[in-house]
Amino acid sequence: MIENENEVAMEQPDTTTMELSLEENLKKAKYGDQSAFAALVREHQGMVFSIARNFFRDSALAEDLAQEVFLHLYRNLSALESPDHLKFWLRRVTSHRCIDYSRRQKMKTVSMDEANESASGSHLPDNLPDTMMSSTLRRIVATLPDTPRIVVTLRYQEDLDPLEIARILDMPLNTVKSHLRRSLVILRQKVTRCFGEVEV
Repeated sequence: MIENENEVAMEQPDTTTMELSLEENLKKAKYGDQSAFAALVREHQGMVFSIARNFFRDSALAEDLAQEVFLHLYRNLSALESPDHLKFWLRRVTSHRCIDYSRRQKMKTVSMDEANESASGSHLPDNLPDTMMSSTLRRIVATLPDTPRIVVTLRYQEDLDPLEIARILDMPLNTVKSHLRRSLVILRQKVTRCFGEVEV
């Protein structure tokens, strides 16, 4: 019985070791250790790419932006105090870079009509694949203005609570909640037009 319990315990991820490793890599990277910095990039590149990809719906652009973020990280390592601070910093920089880039390039978001057309009309079969619905939802999210779009991305893609989003984006908590409320109303209306009554 004891042996089985030990086996189960060994199968669990050692989060303490992982945290120590991240802390060590952060410390080493500050002193110019390239392999330690590469380890930090590998650990966080999925998160950074995911935020940018869900904001822009463009993998190539998301990759370019992620490279810019990690270059900025390399130049600002000395300001980071811990792995948690690093994660917060990366989310914050990525979010602001997404908004800044979008405004600077005056990117055209997909129109509401295009989002509806992509769903092949308002009458769709009940057995619509989840992948198609997810794709259409992403397109509808992409029609939101820059700030509400990044708020929705952080809330539902990164699963962050409104308070943490407020800290990342440097905005009042009530403003974050307001963006979420208004965005959900828009999303619910557009999804209903595409798919009928669904939960958003």
